[in-house]
Amino acid sequence: MADDHGHNEERPAYDPANKELPERAPPLRRTAPQSDYRQEDVGIGLLVLVVGLAITFGLPLALV
Repeated sequence: MADDHGHNEERPAYDPANKELPERAPPLRRTAPQSDYRQEDVGIGLLVLVVGLAITFGLPLALV
């Protein structure tokens, strides 16, 4: 994900007395917790859960 602004652009000095709003809105961001989940993603998560539980509890029980 790339930013829409250059890091070398000139910025005005900060003046707390001047309360002007920025000229443009910040870019919209999309992060994982806000993304929609597909059924495939849920299925993979459940598979990982089952394998993890089998290793965590099944392996010690098998070795007893």
